[in-house]
Amino acid sequence: MGRGFQVKGLQALDQKLARNMQMKEVRQIVRANGAEMNETAQRKAPVDTSFLRRSITFSILDNGFSAMSLAGADYSGYVEWGTRFMAAQPYMKPAYIAQKAKFLADMRRLVG
Repeated sequence: MGRGFQVKGLQALDQKLARNMQMKEVRQIVRANGAEMNETAQRKAPVDTSFLRRSITFSILDNGFSAMSLAGADYSGYVEWGTRFMAAQPYMKPAYIAQKAKFLADMRRLVG
């Protein structure tokens, strides 16, 4: 007499694997776009001593679902938004705006 077996939940497993593959791609998109935005911010940062440019760092948060670019110089906000004594020299916002469209296009391509 032969014995048989049946695998239950194969469809659920297949869906979970497909979802996990998609999540891996989301993390890759977040990392790539975050790194590009960081590089753009570094390029756009005004240079006097190069300290501001070197202080712009990049990190991945939320298990790969968030990226953060941070200007660590104490005076970075003054440069970005200006003061009553000096005009603004934005570098982070233009980098964000430039990257936003590419990020959205990459995400649409993934889900479309």
